[in-house]
Amino acid sequence: MKRVAILSGAFNPLTVAHLALTNAAESVADEVICVVPRVYPHKKLEGASIEQRLEMLRLAPGRHKIRTTEKGLFIDIARELRRADPEADIHFICGRDAADRVLNWDYGDPKFAERMLEEFALLVASRQGELDIPAHLAHRVRTLAMPACYDEVSSTEVRRRIAGGEPWEHLAPQEIRRLIREIYARS
Repeated sequence: MKRVAILSGAFNPLTVAHLALTNAAESVADEVICVVPRVYPHKKLEGASIEQRLEMLRLAPGRHKIRTTEKGLFIDIARELRRADPEADIHFICGRDAADRVLNWDYGDPKFAERMLEEFALLVASRQGELDIPAHLAHRVRTLAMPACYDEVSSTEVRRRIAGGEPWEHLAPQEIRRLIREIYARS
């Protein structure tokens, strides 16, 4: 069975931390796909257009593939991608903070997270600490080694620094800095 690692995100903009996540996932997956949902469950689409986000991903270095999906929840993305590749063993790449939300969200059903992890697994990078993995879910959650230097790298921080006239270039891949400047300097 082909192991597919999915990094789903807004990529608003793409950062060096995003690429570090995809690079780390390449060591445990057969294929890495960056997914840009057309609809986000917990945020409004602002900043770069979907086309600009896809362009950043295309210009960035790496072996990742790029896809869009209609919805943005992990379960919806997994189901949409499974229709295209029914035999794929899907693993979502995320930071400790996102994994904690996925595993501990109040879904109104105490077994929902467990059932979700029957459809996909998690590849969790340490981000400001280690994830406390519940024992009954440990077989579907794997950690990814990531240097602590990426803990404070985020798209939000890039946008904040651009707006404040602070240095930001070290947070973004060199190949897309010009595009980021064009998109966000106008915002």
